[in-house]
Amino acid sequence: MIAIALGYVAVSLPYLPVSALGMVGRVLLAIAPVYLVLSLNKNSYSIETLLDSGRGPWRAALCLAMAALTMFLLFFFLKASEEFSRVVLGFGTMLALLLLLLGRHLVARVGTHFLENAPFAFLRIHDGIDPGAAGGEDVAAASDLGLSPEPGNPAMLARLGELAQGLDGMAVHCLPERRAQWAFLLKSLDIPTEIIVPEISALHPLAIRERSGHASLVLGSGQLSWEQRFLKRSFDLAVTLAALPLLAPVLLLVALAVKLDSPGPALFRQERIGLGNRKFLICKFRTMRAAMEDRLAEQSTRRGDPRVTRIGAFLRQTSLDELPQFLNVISGEMSLVGPRPHAESTTAGSAMFWEVDSSYWHRHVVKPGITGLAQVRGHRGSIFEEQQLRDRLNADLEYVANWSILSDVAIILRTAGVLIHKNAF
Repeated sequence: MIAIALGYVAVSLPYLPVSALGMVGRVLLAIAPVYLVLSLNKNSYSIETLLDSGRGPWRAALCLAMAALTMFLLFFFLKASEEFSRVVLGFGTMLALLLLLLGRHLVARVGTHFLENAPFAFLRIHDGIDPGAAGGEDVAAASDLGLSPEPGNPAMLARLGELAQGLDGMAVHCLPERRAQWAFLLKSLDIPTEIIVPEISALHPLAIRERSGHASLVLGSGQLSWEQRFLKRSFDLAVTLAALPLLAPVLLLVALAVKLDSPGPALFRQERIGLGNRKFLICKFRTMRAAMEDRLAEQSTRRGDPRVTRIGAFLRQTSLDELPQFLNVISGEMSLVGPRPHAESTTAGSAMFWEVDSSYWHRHVVKPGITGLAQVRGHRGSIFEEQQLRDRLNADLEYVANWSILSDVAIILRTAGVLIHKNAF
């Protein structure tokens, strides 16, 4: 709130007399409640969001932008816009956004420093299970706490309630035959509680649902909902079709340069893994000598690779070789933003991608993209080490789990900063 107020007040001072600051006060009275309601609705004040230096500032800025738009519409329909300075409203909003982003980033940095990513008081109890098997050091033995799973014992329920006071959560790791008793006790507490069931960990469930009267583990959510797919596809087509008239001359010039530089076709098509693990032919400008092309991607491109032509090296360094993939976007095989598609034979070191991490296949629940979250974070170029693949995979899975149209817009804008990259060769 201080950041928003400073933004409007600072802009108003050079243009308005001090007596007119009352107008700024009315602006703040209009925008602050809307911003607060939107922020609460977007869960902007949760500990997890406040400690996230990326998501926290972005979510707060989005709420302020929506609140400002609401305020402008309100002033317009009430015919009160003439009473307010457009300079204060416009530049004040921009300065408030900047201050809000800086303030939220500072909160995240300071909070992370002092809380060390552990802001919650969470008690884990083990009963008949070795503490090492439960994982972590924040574990206490039920016997040391004077606890045993006795649902019919009021003293035991009271003891458990005393331990729960002031906690943010509690979990119990016990033998399978004692889970029902512990579950009964934990459900009586006024804090979030859990039972650890290690045997389902290997399945990596997303959630638990009830199916035909039985609990079922949700293992995959499939691709985006039809509304999300419609929105993403519409965005892809709108941007691509709008950009094609500007890209057409560039495409023709690059194709001509490739043809003049070395014998062979201007375009290179290669089989890649796409949506739902189904294969498709990706389209790129040819950057290697036609006689030395690696259509199966069995050998990663290295710096100074003799297979790469002179114009090909330039195209790789500037990412111009990726431009024909807009045709894949139009055909629906790719999206503007998504995990980068790989050939099936590509390796990280000496291991296949899925051998390094079996969750590699889970990135294919969305269409592959020309750019993606991994790329804007600097994970570009050939993959020589397993850790390089894990870094990209983590970013891809994060993108899949948190997709929104705004994240696509943000990634496209950030792509401009990594078009030329040290790892692009």
